Amino acid sequence: MKTIIKSIAIIFFTVSVISFTSCKEPKATQAEMETATEEEHSEAVEINKEQMEAVGIELGKIEMKNLSSVVKSNGQLTLLPQNKADVNSLAAGIVKRITVTEGTAVMQGQTLAWLENLDIVKLQEEYLTLKNEMVYSKQEYERQQELSRQNAGTGKVLQQTESKYEVDKARVTGLEMQLRQLNIDVNAVSNGKLTTQIPITAPISGVVGEIHIKTGSYVDMQTSLMEIADNTKMQADLQVFEKDFPKVENGQKVDMLITNMGNKTLSGTVYSINQSFGNESKAITVHVKINNPEKVKLLPGMYVSALINVGNQNVQAVPADAVVDAEGRKYIFLLSKEEKEEASFQFQKVEVSTGVTELGYVEITPLEELPENATIITKGAFYVMSKMSGGEEEEE
Repeated sequence: MKTIIKSIAIIFFTVSVISFTSCKEPKATQAEMETATEEEHSEAVEINKEQMEAVGIELGKIEMKNLSSVVKSNGQLTLLPQNKADVNSLAAGIVKRITVTEGTAVMQGQTLAWLENLDIVKLQEEYLTLKNEMVYSKQEYERQQELSRQNAGTGKVLQQTESKYEVDKARVTGLEMQLRQLNIDVNAVSNGKLTTQIPITAPISGVVGEIHIKTGSYVDMQTSLMEIADNTKMQADLQVFEKDFPKVENGQKVDMLITNMGNKTLSGTVYSINQSFGNESKAITVHVKINNPEKVKLLPGMYVSALINVGNQNVQAVPADAVVDAEGRKYIFLLSKEEKEEASFQFQKVEVSTGVTELGYVEITPLEELPENATIITKGAFYVMSKMSGGEEEEE
């Protein structure tokens, strides 16, 4: 009997010990989890100013971008017909001198070349002759007017002299117009300074393109001497498909990415929309006026990707380089502390969910509340994540 009681006591003691141990283990695990959570939440990395400059880390703010209510489109940069010109001559001649080279910036009216044409000497001589005749006919007309007022002349003679004067004046005016169209100085011709050369001037301001002539070559009115383009008036022609056409209106803002210029971004405004399909792809051309305050050098034919902002819904967004991926989660880095005297910065990673990614920006939603007007890393976040991961490995 004593043996049985002793066995029961041993079994009861063993069960009690096991139960007590089982009860204690979850509490220890929970405490460890809370500690780990606090450590993870307060996890930070410190970087000095020299390191930031060396790897190109940049700071900025979370921006509000219209990334969701947009129409995606592609196109290219173009010039309107009035912003490009072929340079021609109104008279035939031999090229005596070319004063510009391809790529030269010129102003409207600037001399580009000189042509020689001996026939224009006859035109100038005719102008001088008629101008002298007009002086005489004007004097005769005024004399007949005076005689008529004194009742000493006849009405018929007055009419004849008036008619002669008006004809001479019209012919002189016509010749003056011809000389001015040939860019010949009428005042110089009136003073007897005749010329055999015609200056060819720029019809618009811009940059000289391809030059089609050379010194000594013969040109006529059918010959294009050179080309000029005003690239400061560049616009974008975007192709919008039929399903998106009703959403696009004049005045809407456009964000553009120039694909072959290191993803350079520009903004613009829709100012004109074609009302017919431009090709077999059922696309409508949308014309966009480009805002280029930084004077970025643009060329016709450059390809662009664009977002036409067709709505008013703004979202929080950061540059794509501000978001890093770690173990399937997305993070940004928040500036949590700055030591100005020691020139060091402390960053804390914050988990975010991401949305639309367009034109180098990513829509984000922080999973925890951030300070108002918080400063974040906008470029170089990958380096900070690598440094943080390396630090964790060393501690382990």
